Amino acid sequence: MWGVLPVVLKLLLVTTDAYTITAVRFLFSALFVLFSVLIAKDMPKLRQGSRFIWCLLFISTIFLLANYITNVEALAYISPATVQLVLQLAPFILLLGGVFLYKETFSRIQLIGAIMLFGGLGLFFNQRIPIILSSSQESIEGVVLVVFSAVAWASYALAQKRLLVSFTSRQLTLVIYVLGGLLLIPFSQFLSLANLSEWQWVALIFCCFNTVIGYGAFTRAMHIWDTSKVSAVISIAPIFTYLSNKLAIYIAPDVYFDAEMDTLAYIGAIFVIIGAMVASMGKRTSRTPK
Repeated sequence: MWGVLPVVLKLLLVTTDAYTITAVRFLFSALFVLFSVLIAKDMPKLRQGSRFIWCLLFISTIFLLANYITNVEALAYISPATVQLVLQLAPFILLLGGVFLYKETFSRIQLIGAIMLFGGLGLFFNQRIPIILSSSQESIEGVVLVVFSAVAWASYALAQKRLLVSFTSRQLTLVIYVLGGLLLIPFSQFLSLANLSEWQWVALIFCCFNTVIGYGAFTRAMHIWDTSKVSAVISIAPIFTYLSNKLAIYIAPDVYFDAEMDTLAYIGAIFVIIGAMVASMGKRTSRTPK
């Protein structure tokens, strides 16, 4: 879901802005999760968390909003492929955070998998790196935005691991979506949505469901799995960006263009997938702080 997202978001930026797109995604997700929570009779309560936990929840929401907004803004300056390249900083930071903050460990075979994964990413993007440095079409401003987005997302993810001690996955996502959506309303221009084409409306609806499904699955994964393993698996997102971009070119060749890939890039893609699988092996070792 996250691999496909940059390609779809780029289509929306032609007509509307990052704040409005993000607000719609948050508010839609809030309603969707609220319905699920009401059915399960699992509404969050104030007494579930201390003052520290609620402050951490507010801060983590700010981090997630920053990730959403800067990630979309960056697409105005750089291509989806470049966004995914720089965003690989996020799972790497998350992996390191899991090891240092939550005392997670990698076995030797997992370490080999991680090396394969990040080595594969280097091969996969071997043509993108020089393009970023020399391109007149892609701005360094976009790269800076994505770096900030990656740091913000990893910070949110690490905070979420702690918050899941006090809240269920559904409760946590509900509070974050409601709070985030309300914070974005003053900065959004909802009237711009009236100018969306049919394809852009399809894209916006997809982005809304992408938020529910993608972050719902991620939150659940963080609840039951090691942070380092989650970070390893989500590193395969660039593969799906490439595949979805191929489909987008077929649908709208005037909007999207094909990013050329050499043999090394294809080899890198294979290494990324195998490395993610290998890095995910092993027993649960995390010790989430109380």
